[in-house]
Amino acid sequence: MGFLKVLYIDPGTGGMLFTVIFGLFGVVVFSFRKIVMKLKFRSGVKASEIKSQKIPIAIYTDNKRYWNVFEPLLDEFEKRHQKVVYLTGSGDDPVFGKKYEYITGQYLGEGNKGFSKLNLLNASVVVSSTPSLDVFQWKRSKNVDYYIHIPHAPNDITLYRMFGIDHYDAIILSGSYQEEEVRKLEKLRDYPPKEIALCGIPFMDTMMKRLETADKLPPHDRTVLLAPSWGESSILSKYGEPFIDALISTGYRIIVRPHPQSFTAEKDLMERLINKYSDTSKVTWNRDTDNFDVLRQSDILISDFSGVMFDFSLVFDKPVIYTRSFFDVSPYDAYWLEDELWMYSILPSIGLELNDDNFGDIKQLIDRCIDDPSFSDGRDKARSETWVHMGEGAKRSVDFIMEKYNEVTSAKHEEEIKNSGMKKTKMKKLSLKGS
Repeated sequence: MGFLKVLYIDPGTGGMLFTVIFGLFGVVVFSFRKIVMKLKFRSGVKASEIKSQKIPIAIYTDNKRYWNVFEPLLDEFEKRHQKVVYLTGSGDDPVFGKKYEYITGQYLGEGNKGFSKLNLLNASVVVSSTPSLDVFQWKRSKNVDYYIHIPHAPNDITLYRMFGIDHYDAIILSGSYQEEEVRKLEKLRDYPPKEIALCGIPFMDTMMKRLETADKLPPHDRTVLLAPSWGESSILSKYGEPFIDALISTGYRIIVRPHPQSFTAEKDLMERLINKYSDTSKVTWNRDTDNFDVLRQSDILISDFSGVMFDFSLVFDKPVIYTRSFFDVSPYDAYWLEDELWMYSILPSIGLELNDDNFGDIKQLIDRCIDDPSFSDGRDKARSETWVHMGEGAKRSVDFIMEKYNEVTSAKHEEEIKNSGMKKTKMKKLSLKGS
């Protein structure tokens, strides 16, 4: 028995160790693939051709669902007549329907096909919201000078899978607490500090402008939107059918908007739920790429650890119901930090918690949450902490990206002049020696 105690590892630590081991295994596997890929593509490509293909600024998105994150930036680049290549993993990405003059959309392909091209990308600056650079399939290209990360949610930066932001050169953030989280992770992992720019949230700025100019909604039945994240800790995985039944019993209009990843990672669950709740008079399933309309028409949002809670509460100024008791942080960067997540410290100010004890009183919970005026002050507090420079996010973000681009190109130019001078000096010495 004593021997077993020695071998015992608590579930949290075990989860972290498994993630680390899996990550290391992934690094070995994909490093080998990278070598093979380089050998495959190297033949027939001259150094002069690679140099001539240098992209000034590239933006990469693995899926069209993040179009709202990047459209405000692309519009700002277009306004400045700055050439940008928009690389996407979706063949039907909205970029291909935009009539940009300075923005070029390029379909990379999904999964490993897209990553194989990214790993050989030749660009001065790359901007992306995709985490895990240099962790799994997506490797830093030796021909890219600078990588900038921009989050797609206005909450804790530590809610990416472990090591998700470690290998970026810079991060665009919207709150000082996020910067504190990044610095703590860097210190724990003994990494050099990244550049951080507090610029705001461009996509929420755009959403706010749309809301201000939208037509007033007509009177409608009280509408409840269930929009969870995905995975074992999500509402649909934990509560499933009993919770949907409880929502239906309220008599309110129920809209369910699963996370897009659920249809890939939890395909069986989605098929079972959609088939069971196919009566649109009771439940409506929403899969719109743009979530603006569904958020606008809903009176309350129920979610778990999805960043959509802040889109809903801070832009549309409406309350939320959230869960937290069964969220397992062990696969995430948050596991490394002892501090409570900012998300969970602020949520009681903007809504009410759903748990096993009040599960059966969901109607009363919904009514109380909507009717309690105190949550309005909580939303103001949340905005002040996680949404700096409201209305200026795109401008400030593009300012920062251009600043980094100019620094990189200037440094490269100086290096070329220096190398050219050294080469001329060397040739002169050889010429004198030969004479």
